[in-house]
Amino acid sequence: MILPIVISSNYVFHHGDRMLSQPSVPLSTTPASTAPAPAPVAVRDWRRVYANRLALTDALVLIWVVFGTQLVWFDFDQETTDVGLSNRMYVAVNYTVISLVLIGAWMLTLRVFGTREARIVGNGNAEYKLIADASIRLFGLVAIVAFLFKLDLARGYFLLAFPLGILVLLLSRWMWRQWLSVQRARGNYSSRVLLVGSADSAEHIAGELGRSTDSGYHVVGACVPTGKVGGTLGSTTIPVSGTVDTVLQALEATGADTVIITSSDELTPVRVRQLSWSLEPGRQHLIVAPSLTDIGGPRIHTRPVAGLPLIHVETPRYEGRKRFSKRFFDILGSGAILLVASPILLIVALLVKFTSPGPVLYRQERVGLNGEPFNMLKFRSMRVNADAELAALLAQQGTSDRPLFKVQNDPRLTRVGATLRKFSLDEFPQLINVFRGDMSLVGPRPQREGEVALYDSAAKRRLIVQPGMTGLWQVSGRSALSWEDAIRLDLYYVENWSLMGDVVILWRTIRAVVAPGKEAH
Repeated sequence: MILPIVISSNYVFHHGDRMLSQPSVPLSTTPASTAPAPAPVAVRDWRRVYANRLALTDALVLIWVVFGTQLVWFDFDQETTDVGLSNRMYVAVNYTVISLVLIGAWMLTLRVFGTREARIVGNGNAEYKLIADASIRLFGLVAIVAFLFKLDLARGYFLLAFPLGILVLLLSRWMWRQWLSVQRARGNYSSRVLLVGSADSAEHIAGELGRSTDSGYHVVGACVPTGKVGGTLGSTTIPVSGTVDTVLQALEATGADTVIITSSDELTPVRVRQLSWSLEPGRQHLIVAPSLTDIGGPRIHTRPVAGLPLIHVETPRYEGRKRFSKRFFDILGSGAILLVASPILLIVALLVKFTSPGPVLYRQERVGLNGEPFNMLKFRSMRVNADAELAALLAQQGTSDRPLFKVQNDPRLTRVGATLRKFSLDEFPQLINVFRGDMSLVGPRPQREGEVALYDSAAKRRLIVQPGMTGLWQVSGRSALSWEDAIRLDLYYVENWSLMGDVVILWRTIRAVVAPGKEAH
């Protein structure tokens, strides 16, 4: 995931009382006759369209929740229903006004907190956190106002409306996010990006952005030092739209609304500042992508020092409170699953026992935390002595020199083995490994000693955390992923572990087990 420093063209482009709309030194020395033809008139800004749709659904959600809570609460409120008709009308009118004020204040708070800004919608958890934070702060403000002015408000009305409102708002935004994800996969509702920098860095950034269409960045062109208009960027199909000296012309030609600077050697600080001044405020945006990939947001902090946007990257630590919380979560989770799933485990054990000769459980030595070996447990899904055939089968399919590869159409599987593997039922005995501390519920998949021997220095970082029953790469493609993609996802997990991240991975694992898809085997 690319974590850029976003420099909005709305903020830093003033000098005294005059806005600097053009650089004092031209960014391009290319004659006008050789500049690319201007792009057609841009369509309506997708950011505003999407924000308006979110605002409409937010309003509908709040109207439904607040007025629904008012009707339900006062219908069941004994003190209100016991009074006369005129008093009930008085209460209804007054709380209707209160409900309208609450809805207006809630909508305003959501806007002030930037919950509909394009930079946070559709990707990551920032959108959800802002909604919850804005709503909780509004609830606190209402409580303070009621206390200071001694307002006699029904507590239950507010205690019901706020939690329900937050939940329905989050559900509404989640539904919009699913729709937005589909649209972005088609290239819609995304920032049109022009990459500027060296060819290697631009190709790398393009590849990273292409992995995640949900991020909302659609690369439409690149400006590289030696680029010629009409060529393509490296092995990609992205057109080269000019050089680093013709960025403004390339913006017009491609219709891009976002410039991402992928490396700084080609552009001096003065030229970057001039480029930022030349962008149209509110419509065109500048992003500087540092040479950091696969680093999670909580580890990154920006600190402006002497006009320099310095990025502080915290070193990942796995000790103290973090290690204790993960271990406690593993013990609690594995114990609960073993208890609840014991009938299923008994049925699977009987199926394994009576459909093929051999033991019910299969033990295999795997490499765990800090390279320490341990015996991993599984329900046996293959015939006895299947390990002796593995090397020949891997050599036959040409993957003996790469870790994390499985045998396709494995002939060693028993009658029920393929089904057990498809739905990951053979993995359940590893809950015992988790309970006694050999493994974790979530972590990089433990591998054999021979596979670990093929690790490079980067892949060895998988061993600094406890191996897991499931992990990020398993819920992102399972057996369909290449080794490079699998190790990239595992390293992202190692570098950015969090307890909430484990919960999300476990939820995605449950969905993958219930609906395994074609890639599961």
